[in-house]
Amino acid sequence: MKRYLFLAHRWLGIALGVFVLLWIVSGVVMLYVGYPKLTGGEHLSRLAPLAGDCCVAPGVALTAAGGARPTSRLRLTSAGGSPRYLLDHGDGPLIAVDAQSGRRIERIGPDEALASARQFAGGAAVRLLDLIEEDAWTRNHALARERPLYRVQSADAEGRLLYVSSHTGLVVRDATARERAWNYLGAWLHWLYPLREVLPKAAWAVALVYGALLAGLMVLLGLLIGVLRWRFAGRYRNGSRSPYPGGVGRVHHVGGLLGGGVLLIWLLSGMLSMEPWGLFQSRSGISAGTLAGAPLPLDALSDDLHSSLQRLREAGIEAVELDWYMLAGEPYLLGRDARGETRLLALGDAAARLRLPRAELERAVQQAWPELAPTFDWLEQADRHYYARSEPSLYSDLARRLPVLRVRFDDPAATWLHIDPYSGAVIEQLDERRRAVRWVFKLLHSWDWLPLLQRPWLRDGLLLAGSAGVLLLAASGVLLGWRRLRRKPRRRTEVAAKAAAPSR
Repeated sequence: MKRYLFLAHRWLGIALGVFVLLWIVSGVVMLYVGYPKLTGGEHLSRLAPLAGDCCVAPGVALTAAGGARPTSRLRLTSAGGSPRYLLDHGDGPLIAVDAQSGRRIERIGPDEALASARQFAGGAAVRLLDLIEEDAWTRNHALARERPLYRVQSADAEGRLLYVSSHTGLVVRDATARERAWNYLGAWLHWLYPLREVLPKAAWAVALVYGALLAGLMVLLGLLIGVLRWRFAGRYRNGSRSPYPGGVGRVHHVGGLLGGGVLLIWLLSGMLSMEPWGLFQSRSGISAGTLAGAPLPLDALSDDLHSSLQRLREAGIEAVELDWYMLAGEPYLLGRDARGETRLLALGDAAARLRLPRAELERAVQQAWPELAPTFDWLEQADRHYYARSEPSLYSDLARRLPVLRVRFDDPAATWLHIDPYSGAVIEQLDERRRAVRWVFKLLHSWDWLPLLQRPWLRDGLLLAGSAGVLLLAASGVLLGWRRLRRKPRRRTEVAAKAAAPSR
């Protein structure tokens, strides 16, 4: 039986050892350089303040886009230096309307894409490369509604690649030269995107899941063998409790006993981040969209734009972007400035507010789900399910303002909602299965534990120490595997030579 354990561990190591080594190296890189993304702050910081006479009334934009179809959200922003309305019907691409002429933009052409990229790059020279569905820096689902994308090279100081939506004309992603260079050794390698270049997405996902699962089995077998070969009572002839007197074999044996558990946890939690076999698929029957209520009515968008901007200005912000939406049957306007500060205006109110009163937001939730009995918790500080991440985390662009309202429902899936009182929007919906992701991936794989997140130097130090240990373990395993592969051909050659030698 031991022989089969040895053989399975050895050949899994030979087949997967290099992949595990690369996963460790790329994981260390990802601690400091994240996958390219465009945060809300980066987007807003490049927009100019909206002028009261810049645009037609929002109701005109709704009509121009075909008011017969329900619109859940209307946004006024800028692209290429000119204002435009974006209409959200809840599915499919956003619809763009020129805010100056009131005409629907049927197609974003190369010239519009270049103008938008030039504005984002601060006037630097830009060059159109091509129109793509996706590439190495635009793989994630967040850009699904923006595809295809214009890819534009900027001549700014950071050598950005800019990606412009072919539906809205907005820059939706940027990737600096530094991010791209490091990501080839980081996320691009960690997520096995080289395989994604040649395999269909479904096949790539299967390869990633089962590759990590087999690597976990390899480590588990190694741990078992390491324990079986360690002499807890007595010593080997070499005076050690390990059968290896020194060198790479000793490093691999002792290193595996010390760090194999950490490597096993990282491999399996990374595999579970792919959410295989529907393990973490939400079972909640609650729709977060219910809180938004009815589609935007045309008469709610007839307010004078100049007056709305003035009220936001009096509340302390110079708006660069506006959002109209419904909340519990009432229309609201949210203004954002270039720093990301927001003010909320109930249409018809005389003054804008920083956030919704607690009683008003709780009443809106009760009206949205009258058949349920929600429990309300107001969080004044981060906890284990609601916390912010800093760069370079993949989740660093997710706003986590405080206070926040946590709504807990007593439905079969034990659904929670996190609702932002600064806008009334549902930030996050979590049921039991989605909350499990926090433990099996975010905690075990990324070490998202609040005491460590609050002490980033300690978290980085521990992650680096753990990575150094498992890197030594993986490197010694690869070296042993290489030696084994090199030794076998020599043995065959010696056997063949003996057989061919003349007998005496």
